[in-house]
Amino acid sequence: MALGATVWPFVRLKLRITANSLRDRPARIVMFVLGVIAACGFAVLGYAMFALPGVLGRPGIAEILFPFGGAVLVLGWVFLPLLFFGVDNTLDPAQFALLPLRRPTLIAGMATAALVGVPALATLAATSGTVHTAGSLGGPAAALAGLTGILSGLLLCVVLSRAVISAFATALRSRRARDLATILLAVVAASIGPLELTLLGLLDRADWSAVEAIAEVTGWTPFGAPYTMGLDVARGRAWTVPLKLLIVLTTVTGLLLWWGRTLEQAMVGASGAGPARTGSPDTRGPVAQLLFRWWPRTRFGALTARETRYWWRETRRRAALVTLAMAGVFLPLSTAFAGGGLGATGFGFMVGAIAPIGLANQFGYEGSAYATNVATGIPGRLEVHSRAAAHAVFTVPLLLLVAIVTGLVAGGPETIAAQFGTMLATYGVGLALVLPISVRAAYSLPDTSGPFALSSGGGLSKSLPGIAALFGAMLGALPVVLMAWQWPWTALPVGVLYGGAAYLLGAHLAGRLLDRRMPELLAAVTPR
Repeated sequence: MALGATVWPFVRLKLRITANSLRDRPARIVMFVLGVIAACGFAVLGYAMFALPGVLGRPGIAEILFPFGGAVLVLGWVFLPLLFFGVDNTLDPAQFALLPLRRPTLIAGMATAALVGVPALATLAATSGTVHTAGSLGGPAAALAGLTGILSGLLLCVVLSRAVISAFATALRSRRARDLATILLAVVAASIGPLELTLLGLLDRADWSAVEAIAEVTGWTPFGAPYTMGLDVARGRAWTVPLKLLIVLTTVTGLLLWWGRTLEQAMVGASGAGPARTGSPDTRGPVAQLLFRWWPRTRFGALTARETRYWWRETRRRAALVTLAMAGVFLPLSTAFAGGGLGATGFGFMVGAIAPIGLANQFGYEGSAYATNVATGIPGRLEVHSRAAAHAVFTVPLLLLVAIVTGLVAGGPETIAAQFGTMLATYGVGLALVLPISVRAAYSLPDTSGPFALSSGGGLSKSLPGIAALFGAMLGALPVVLMAWQWPWTALPVGVLYGGAAYLLGAHLAGRLLDRRMPELLAAVTPR
């Protein structure tokens, strides 16, 4: 059977599932279109960045930019979806477990389906700038080598991403393994941004001869080799192209073998997990087991205690908390280390805007279990307040810690109160924006052991409302920031009042919206 006839059904299946997920859902269509626009923006910016050395006639810039930029791009394919967009779970291997498909056919089909997605096309367009630079510096032969390089690089990105995800799903056989993997992946993913900021801040003190040596070595690794082939031809080193192509193809072959070994276990899922742990039964009543000893014995207390336990125990929610903790602590530290307390202060303020994003799809975590809340008729305002209170149990102490760290790192302990006030204001404004979004733009998450999975593709488009709320929170809290800059002693009381008032307004709107949309919300978060 021809390869095209083998893989084409997978491509059609992915397109059909994506189209069905958008049918009769205007909000999802809008988010999908916005995601495509964002991907186009990334493609244009990436193309411009990689084509700039060719326009300027500066091969020295390309020799550093191409290997480092390519390495960041390849690693981004693995970690950025875990941190921001979620893993595209449109073609879940478990869906093919009962079909008589050979493993090579399944791997080829899933890889080809991933190549026709929006992220892959945007990556190909962005890296085409290296072909432009290679052609400008070395003519058609260099451009042809560069084209071969970016095609092999795209194949490497897709296969590496899918192989890592398959292996990760295989490792999640027990709850303890899932929790440990979630924490490790969130730590690694959240470290990418701070490390990049640290590297950018250290450029002024860099030894450029050492940087060029490191770039040369990176160009011979699978991460940088695909994007330096055309540049090597332009430099008169055409003999390196077959060697680097061999490096990339060998790596892809090894990843395919690894993917094939883990794919069967990923199709089985977590059903083969070990027996449940047994222990002495809890003799307390169900309400007493749910509530903490110091928690109020009310409906609000019960709902808040339940959500607090979910945030601490549920894998996907814990991943969001770990990501927030990493961003909150290490962004100010890395920025200050890279060169300035003012930068640390600015990133400390941003943490208050990042914190509420974890609630952007808070109902999606529960899925069909939210039907219990609908059946019991919990008022929308009570539901919203309890969920926000449970989230604040973890985030407010973290914001205080970030304020202390930021003040000490920036060399101004007297600014700790002002920092905490501005972050509370930003957090309150962010909640006011995120809570209605969580009711209006909710979406389902797949029934999977992977803590970062998304269903029906479109991870970028689904994350856009949360990203818009992030920028809206920073703009909405700008008056408090300006006041803190002018009169620092007013920042804490004004921030508490400003953020509290914004939160109450947003929670009121979200509660009324939830009372009207409970059935629609349940339908939106129920996996299909």
